[in-house]
Amino acid sequence: MSIKARTPFLFLLISLLAAWTPVEPTGKLKVSANGRYLTTENGKPFFWLGDTGWLLFNKLKREEAETYLEDRRKKGFNVIQVMVLHQVPAVNVYGDSALVRADVARPLTTQGNTASDPAQYDFWDHVDYIVDLAAKKGLYMGMVPVWGTNVKNGKVTQKQAKTYATFLAERYRNRPNIIWLNGGDIAGSDSLQVWNTIGATLKANDPNHLVTYHPRGRTQSSDWFHQAKWLDFNMYQSGHQRYEQDTSRKEKNHYGPDNWRYQQADYKMTPTKPSLDGEPSYEGIPQGLHDITQPRWTDADVRRYGYWSVFAGAFGYTYGQNSVMQMHSSFDKGSAYGSKELWSSAINAPGAAQMQYLKQLMLSRPYFDRVPDQSLIAGEAGQKYDRLVATRGKNYAFIYTYNGRNMKVNLGKIAGAKVKASWFSPRDGKTTAIGTFLNKGTQEFNPPAEKKDGNDWVLVLDSV
Repeated sequence: MSIKARTPFLFLLISLLAAWTPVEPTGKLKVSANGRYLTTENGKPFFWLGDTGWLLFNKLKREEAETYLEDRRKKGFNVIQVMVLHQVPAVNVYGDSALVRADVARPLTTQGNTASDPAQYDFWDHVDYIVDLAAKKGLYMGMVPVWGTNVKNGKVTQKQAKTYATFLAERYRNRPNIIWLNGGDIAGSDSLQVWNTIGATLKANDPNHLVTYHPRGRTQSSDWFHQAKWLDFNMYQSGHQRYEQDTSRKEKNHYGPDNWRYQQADYKMTPTKPSLDGEPSYEGIPQGLHDITQPRWTDADVRRYGYWSVFAGAFGYTYGQNSVMQMHSSFDKGSAYGSKELWSSAINAPGAAQMQYLKQLMLSRPYFDRVPDQSLIAGEAGQKYDRLVATRGKNYAFIYTYNGRNMKVNLGKIAGAKVKASWFSPRDGKTTAIGTFLNKGTQEFNPPAEKKDGNDWVLVLDSV
């Protein structure tokens, strides 16, 4: 074969290798020894990079689930947050009912339905298929047993909850890729006994899988369940409103859109438990949610919430996109929150591809000794979008700016006589060297380009 003839083949091979991302096997996850992070069973760091595919089980066919999960795998996601029962009663895309007479204590199952013909399997077989498919791709399924509004509306009693949670635990406890998200966009104080019953039952019958609670906007699981033995880690929902839209001023803890404040609050609690933002503003969703004439949150916004919360001490971050989270499909008669794009196109939103750079950065340095440390910042850290957030290990430090503002840094916080400084771009993951400095005193750094929202950078300092 001539070089000319081989050239197309070589280009194809190179492109295939570039697109290939190795699959990390799923398995038991544990809380790290210091109580701040998650690890795999063999002690490797597990940085949670989640995507909200809430209606995956309900609205996607098997071949569509393959498309969605493979896309998320290639973009570096490792957790898919999904509802098991979005509504009571629940029916999936094939017309299969989840329950007998809308009773969560009576899941509608049939025996031995593993055939490829959709007519031959039931609702739960379809869930099994997607869970197993995700495992093959190295993806964990963060599963909400029943969405919160169903419980709040009286469709799930405490007795039904125990029976249903037992069913779920027994069905999925041997799957390697399950994480339980109790709740579902609801205050824990709404039906507190039901939520405690679900959490305790899942943990008792499925002790090898982690359990948390997905709260409503502007609240955190620690508001109600931090002391609960079934709660392995905390989750907060920083929500979708901008500063002037914020309605959380009546809450006990008013943190507004500053999701680093939720993380900061959880970080101080005892006993020590990991925490993360499980629902920040979604890319492509109207600011404030319900008025679709409002501006939409962008890729810059989802980046900001990611770096803010992780640098404040979170063990990971969950991304979301308006059309994808609701799996907006061609057969829908309408859509929520002004979605006009189908999920199959919206998976390519720019923010989804940029989230992997956050994960890569956090795993590029020693992981478990990292702490938030605002003392790195000399002077005012700033308010709202002007905020600087800093974190460090023993031999490195990261400082994030959302708008490219100048930053004065207190050196000497990490080891070494000198530090090597560089700029890391959250937009494309590229690093640009700045120079080497004595590791003492105060040094000012000026990020590239002009100061404006979305010109975000991470200052990286490494011990020499």
